[in-house]
Amino acid sequence: MAKYLVIVESPAKVKTIKKFLGSNYEVMASNGHVRDLPKSQLGIDVEHGYEPKYITIRGKGEILAKLRKEVKKADKVFLATDPDREGEAISWHLAQALKLEGKDIHRITFNEITKNAVKASIKQPRGINQDLVNAQQARRMLDRMVGYRISPLLWEKVKRGLSAGRVQSAALRIICDREEEIAAFIPKEYWTLDVHLQVDGEKKPLDAKFYGEGDKKVAIENKEQLDGILKELEQETFQIKEIRKGERTKKAPLPFTTSTLQQEAANVLNFSTQKTMRLAQQLYEGVDIKGEGTIGIITYLRTDSTRIAEEADASARNFIRENYGEEYTAVEENDKKNTAKIQDAHEAIRPTNIALTPVKVKESLSRDQFRLYQLIWKRFTASRMQNARYETIQAKIDAGKYRFTSSASKLVFDGFMAVYMDDEKVENNAAVRKLTKESVLKPESFDPKQHFTQPPAHYTEASLVRELEELGIGRPSTYAPTITTILARRYIIKENKNLYVTELGEVVNNIMKQSFSSIVDVTFTANLESLLDMVAVGSVNWKTVVSNFYPDLDEAVKKAEEELAEVKVEDEVTDVICDLCGRNMVVKYGPHGKFLACPGFPECRNTKPYLEKIGVPCPQCGKEIVIKKTKKGRRYYGCENNPECSFMSWAKPVSKKCPQCGGYMVEKGNKIVCADENCGYVENKTEKNEEK
Repeated sequence: MAKYLVIVESPAKVKTIKKFLGSNYEVMASNGHVRDLPKSQLGIDVEHGYEPKYITIRGKGEILAKLRKEVKKADKVFLATDPDREGEAISWHLAQALKLEGKDIHRITFNEITKNAVKASIKQPRGINQDLVNAQQARRMLDRMVGYRISPLLWEKVKRGLSAGRVQSAALRIICDREEEIAAFIPKEYWTLDVHLQVDGEKKPLDAKFYGEGDKKVAIENKEQLDGILKELEQETFQIKEIRKGERTKKAPLPFTTSTLQQEAANVLNFSTQKTMRLAQQLYEGVDIKGEGTIGIITYLRTDSTRIAEEADASARNFIRENYGEEYTAVEENDKKNTAKIQDAHEAIRPTNIALTPVKVKESLSRDQFRLYQLIWKRFTASRMQNARYETIQAKIDAGKYRFTSSASKLVFDGFMAVYMDDEKVENNAAVRKLTKESVLKPESFDPKQHFTQPPAHYTEASLVRELEELGIGRPSTYAPTITTILARRYIIKENKNLYVTELGEVVNNIMKQSFSSIVDVTFTANLESLLDMVAVGSVNWKTVVSNFYPDLDEAVKKAEEELAEVKVEDEVTDVICDLCGRNMVVKYGPHGKFLACPGFPECRNTKPYLEKIGVPCPQCGKEIVIKKTKKGRRYYGCENNPECSFMSWAKPVSKKCPQCGGYMVEKGNKIVCADENCGYVENKTEKNEEK
C-alpha cells in the first residue's frame, strides 16, 4: 500500500486532519517556520543581489530530522500549510530543508478543516506558488532591514532593548499624531434648543428640535444668540409646515473579514486583537464537538475578502428558509466588490457548517470560544438575510422664521436583525404619528442645553485596526502582532480600552520622524504593501522592491548616526540625595519612562519616582506642579503635595491666570486656554505668557 505524508504547521491540526484521512496517511506538524534569517546578523547579502541567508531555527533540527525520516518512507509528500503567503513560504522552506526540490511537490490548501475540504484538496494538489513565496520573502527582508539597521541606533541614543519595525513605526506615528491632535484641541461652545409642544386633543407633549431658519440649518454658537432666538419665539405661533412619511432600509451586514472581526470582538466582547486571533485559530484548527468529533468549525481567519463559496451560500439560504421563513432569505448574494488588497482570494470568515448553531456547540466550547463563535455564526447568517425596514415620519414645524423638526421611526420588518442586533438608536417620538397638517400646537416649555465640541477620540485597538486597514498599512496577518508589539515595547499603553502614547513612545516616534521620515510615513508604508501585492501576483520582481528600498534606508541610517543628537537621559545627575547611601541620584529609563535610581547599583538598589518640576505653582495650594504618570505610564500634571492636594490636569498648566475668570490656564498646541470650558478664553502662546 502506498504511503503518504501530510505536513501541516500546527500540532493542533494533526489530530483533526488525521481523522479525515486513511491509515496510509501520516500527518505531522512543522510547528510553524523551520528556517529564518539568522538572529545575530542582517542575513541579507546587500552587495551581491540581495540574496537572503536562511538557517534552521534553533530547536527545529529535531523536528526536521523526524520529517526527513518520514519523507524517505513516503511515496508522496503533501505540504498543507496555511492558505496565505506566509503558509506558502513555510511550504517552500520545508521543501528546501527536506530537499524536496526536483521531486513532484504536492502543495495543498483548504479554507476550512473539514472532511470534504481536506479530501478535495488532496485530489487537487498543485506546485508551490513562487510569487506568493517571493512576496513573503520581500516582506520579511524589508522588516529585517528596518529592524536591524534602525534598532541599534535607538539602543545607542535612548535605551537598550528598543526596536523599530516597519509597520509598527507607522502605527506608532498614527497614534502619536492623534494624541497631538487631542492635546491641541480647543473646545467650542454650542447650544441645542428643544421645545415641548402641547398638541390639541393629545395628552403626551410633542418634542421638537431647533433646526434653523426655514430650510437653512443654523448652529447656535453662544448664549447671546440663544437668548435672541428665545425672545423672538415668545411672540410666534407654532404651525405644522410639512409631514413626510417614508421608509428606510438598514442593510444586512457583510460577513467578517479579519479586520471587521477584530473590531466587532473588541467592541462587543471586549477582546484584544491578540485574544480574538488566538481563539479564532483554535476554532479554525479544530475543536472536539459532541457528536461530531474534532473538526474545524470556522473557515480560515486571515482574510481581506467578503466572498462566500457558492455551496456555503446555498446552505445558509436553505437554513434561513427552514428556520426563519422565505421572507427572511436574501434574494441575491449580499456582497461587495473587493479592492485589490484581497489576500489570495480567500473567503470571508464563516462557520464551516451553518447547522452547527451556537446552542449545539455551547457545551463543547470554552466560554470565550463560544462567544466568538456565536458572533461569527450570527454575522454570517445575518449576511444572507433580508434588510431590515423602518417606517419613518418627519414633521417640519415653523415658528415665524425659525424651524423645528420632530421625527420618529418604527421597525416594520426586522429581517437580519432577527439574528444579529446592533446598537442603533430608534427615534421613538410616538406623538409625531398623531400629527396632521391641521394640528394646533402650543409651546409648553423650552429646553436649551449648552455643549462643547469634543476632541477626536483616543484610538482603541478596534479603531486602530480600522485605520490601518483604511490606510492600507499591513495585512490581515499583521494587525494583531503590530499592536501587541508596540504594547509590549511600552511605546503605548492601554487604559479602559483607549491607547495612549508613553514618554518612551514619544521619544522613539520623534527620532523616527526626524531621521527616518519615509519609514513612518503612512503613504509610503501603504505603497510598499501595494508593491508586495503586485509581487504576489507576479507583476513586480521581489528583488526590485528590496533593492530599491535598501540604499535609501542605508543612507538615512548613516546620516542619523552622524547628526542625531543623543537623547540619553540615563545618567542625568539630580540634586536628590539617596536615603540609603547619600549619593546624588540619577535619572534612568524604565518600562514606564523616567525614574530615580542610586548610581551605586548593585550595592545600593534604592529607587524613587522621578518628579520633574515644570516651574508652575499649583493653582490650589501654591506648591510646585510636577509631571506624574498613571500606573500604566500615561503622563499627567499633578501637585507635588499629593495626596494632601488633589490637583491634576492632563494638559500642561501655565503660570498665567485667565484674565477673564481668574482660573488657571493650560497649553493646547500653539494656544493657551482657560481650563474652565464655560469661560472659553483663548490666546496665542508666547514665551512671555508662559513665564508669567
